[in-house]
Amino acid sequence: MTRYIRRASVFCLVLLVALLVNSARVMIFETDSLDDNPANRRNTIARYDQPRGNILVDGKTVTGSRDTGEQLRYERTYKKGPLYAPVTGYASQVYGTSLLENAEDDILSGTDPMLAPLPLFDDLTRSQQPSGEVATTINAAAQKAAYSGLAGRRGAVAALDPATGEILALVSSPSYDPGAIAGADAATASAWKKLIRAPSQPMLNRAIRQTYPPGSTFKIVTAAAALDSGVVTDVDEPTETPSPWRLPDTSTLLRNEAHGCEDASLADAIRVSCNTVMAKLGVQVGLKGMVSAATRFGFNDAGVRIPSGVARSNFDADMDRSQLALSSIGQFNTTATPLQMAMVSAAVANGGVLMAPHLVERTTDAHGNTVAQTGSKAYRQAMTPATAVQLQQMMQDAVEYGTGTNAQIRDVTVGGKTGTAQHGVGNKGAPYAWFISWARAPEAGSAQVAVAVVVEDASADRADISGGGSAAPIARDVMEAVLNSAKR
Repeated sequence: MTRYIRRASVFCLVLLVALLVNSARVMIFETDSLDDNPANRRNTIARYDQPRGNILVDGKTVTGSRDTGEQLRYERTYKKGPLYAPVTGYASQVYGTSLLENAEDDILSGTDPMLAPLPLFDDLTRSQQPSGEVATTINAAAQKAAYSGLAGRRGAVAALDPATGEILALVSSPSYDPGAIAGADAATASAWKKLIRAPSQPMLNRAIRQTYPPGSTFKIVTAAAALDSGVVTDVDEPTETPSPWRLPDTSTLLRNEAHGCEDASLADAIRVSCNTVMAKLGVQVGLKGMVSAATRFGFNDAGVRIPSGVARSNFDADMDRSQLALSSIGQFNTTATPLQMAMVSAAVANGGVLMAPHLVERTTDAHGNTVAQTGSKAYRQAMTPATAVQLQQMMQDAVEYGTGTNAQIRDVTVGGKTGTAQHGVGNKGAPYAWFISWARAPEAGSAQVAVAVVVEDASADRADISGGGSAAPIARDVMEAVLNSAKR
């Protein structure tokens, strides 16, 4: 009898050891795969078991959390959702996250290891820290001015501090309320369906994810290339360019919307926006030189992050001379995001140094202690300081008595460049209206803001758009908002 009891005890011990070994195997080797299993709702429940951290603009929250009392307890809420949607993105219990909600999700959800009091603390305790916060670089007044200026029209605005790279405004229109898709109920599904099916694409962030032909605003890049390469040594010297000008190796004549482009100087070509002069200069600089110049401004870089990813702006590296001529005036395959064109203006305003654009000032833990801070850093030397000084003056002339007079601000130095971009079959669509600019207050030693505006559905005729009728007033209001904020 004793022998059978002993055997049974040994057998039970073996089973116990096997159970312990299997439990250890699951806990040590299969933890990650079980955590990532879509059928495991524990992580999802834990994720929404505490309020999500807030996103801040000018130190004030533009987000919040609502206690639903459901299994997924806390739902994201937004203050002035459509105004800040191009900045925050959405955080949905069903559809995930986008933009800043996605890029800073670890901080906002409380899962970032930097929020833990000790290294590996969360891994060892399997706990989750209180959510942190994200302070943005957005200027609330500038954001409102850009949003109001677009007034629901399709388009976008991007504004930068040229000296730091801080993004002061990021607006895409039409917009949407991310709070409408934050939950997990039938209303959320219905709102999502309407948004993704809307012809106006309200969820498309046109400021950083949509590229457009930049039209004549790209002439600033071409002018920088011509000056840096030595093709132009005197901005006031006639360029010996006929009007119209025949595209190289073709019978196609390139014409001007402006008057006074016959044999115009570079300075005059920027002031009144001459296609012929700038196209010819692009050909004289050559393909290699133009590609190099565009690259220094940020074109062809697919790795720009703010921290959300930015669509790649394009300047072709393989073209014939006629295609190069058109590309040099922002046509053919040349495309740019509004943020990219704000970077072009910022580089001119900052003496040729292009600072890396960024949207996050710092992240903090729940107690306000800084977890990470985004320092300002140079992205590229877009042009020489001497070239930047000359372009500053040419852009000032364009605003003072050229095509950009609608951007003038009393007692403020403003530089700008208008542009139009053809689109549609046979270029029959209403031209996109562009304006890039920068502004410097009298007491400031350098420019405080650089702006790019694009209006897709400009209703004005072409001449009015070329004169800055649709986009320049929006840029002016954004610049004024930033300068007025600096006075406080």
